[in-house]
Amino acid sequence: MPLITPVILVGGSGKRLWPLSRESMPKQFVPLLGKQSTFHQTLLRVADRSLFAKPVIATNDSYRFMAEQQAREIGMEIDVVIEPQRRDSGPAMAAAAAYARTLGAEAVLAMASDHMVIGVEEFRAACRESLPAVAAGGIVTFGIPPTEPKTDYGYIRPGSEHLGGARKVTAFVEKPNAQTALRYIQEGLMWNASYFLFAPDTLLSEMARFEPAMAAAAEEAVAKARKVGSTVFLDADAFNKAPAKSIDYAVMERTDKCWVVPARFRWSDLGTWDALLDIGESDSAGNVVEGPVEIDHVRNSYIRSDGPLTAVIGVEEVVVVAMNDAVLVGHRANLPRLKDVVQRMSDGNHKAATEHAMMHRPWGSYQDIDRGERFRAKRMTVNPKGKLSLQSHKHRAEHWVVVKGVAEVALDGKIMTLHENESVFIPKGGVHRLSNPGTEPLEVVEVQTGDYLEEDDITRYEDIYARA
Repeated sequence: MPLITPVILVGGSGKRLWPLSRESMPKQFVPLLGKQSTFHQTLLRVADRSLFAKPVIATNDSYRFMAEQQAREIGMEIDVVIEPQRRDSGPAMAAAAAYARTLGAEAVLAMASDHMVIGVEEFRAACRESLPAVAAGGIVTFGIPPTEPKTDYGYIRPGSEHLGGARKVTAFVEKPNAQTALRYIQEGLMWNASYFLFAPDTLLSEMARFEPAMAAAAEEAVAKARKVGSTVFLDADAFNKAPAKSIDYAVMERTDKCWVVPARFRWSDLGTWDALLDIGESDSAGNVVEGPVEIDHVRNSYIRSDGPLTAVIGVEEVVVVAMNDAVLVGHRANLPRLKDVVQRMSDGNHKAATEHAMMHRPWGSYQDIDRGERFRAKRMTVNPKGKLSLQSHKHRAEHWVVVKGVAEVALDGKIMTLHENESVFIPKGGVHRLSNPGTEPLEVVEVQTGDYLEEDDITRYEDIYARA
């Protein structure tokens, strides 16, 4: 039995789960239920090395450091394929398949990084059941037996032809209205989880049939890719020739080689706050509550706080999400409008629409403590052995105070070591770098002063993370 190479697609901004999920930290990297992110959980589902090869992560340059960091947190080795531009799931999957083929992969499992799967062994069993159809030149998807007439999922119509545990797909159908969804359930259709298992040559040959420009662009982007360690940078000129189209529209709804394996695991795409209410542990009144929250006379609601103590009284069918920098309050029936509201906030240049209060960087993270005219205070955490770039600023000076750990500071050619409660002044224009030489996280409070305090006031001279 060949090993399956998992290809995990990491993209999207998760606007329907704002304010927990935002462009700078999308939902796959955020602990939605429990302490692990769905990206952690996705990696752990494919950790059985008797069944799966090393995972390949298909993502953009903005998310690669978060993917690498979260993989390290659970001791997983990964390869990362960097898309130079977002072109939807079709080109991403084609490029990942072409790259997996260079590794000698005989079977590829392409899946999202932001779904919830309950039943790891059942998931792995579905993968094993798919391999005979893959070996016969098929493309296999997992069908989820529906529990209710969902209108926000696509559906799969299985036929009568069998191959092992797989059934031939006769049609993919798009998101229906409520009446049609109910009829689909009665007719035996299944939810489309958009997990696909295939041989790389099969997918690429089918894509060449239906989307030849996409297939050619993906293969050229891999052939001309630049590899640095375990990271593969697809050739931008080649990749950007690919039409932006989902894999469903590009191939799956057009091929006659698709099979479906009915899943025995529980699944959710966690696409909305309602999904967390459905899958979370509810109280006797149907509420799911997380964080420092107090409720009274509340029914069928999702209440969460990731910061301030939050009290909710006398409401039904609502979602309340409180964070330190943003709050969502909405009736469940109106939450489909959230994506448009977030877009309006983003168009209005509200930073909290797209950026978390805690911003993640390859070296660690920072969070604003306070901000006013001509000053900005941050709390910075530098990972063990992490280094900021060697840099300078034209418009601001900085004061650093070490709160925890040991800091190595480079300033205008001199190196100094700072311990807890020690500080240093970085003058405007000073060439400097902050590093953590230790094995524990370094915590520093930074106070900036000047006439311009945005993140783009930076000139980099050296950077171990190859940023511009």
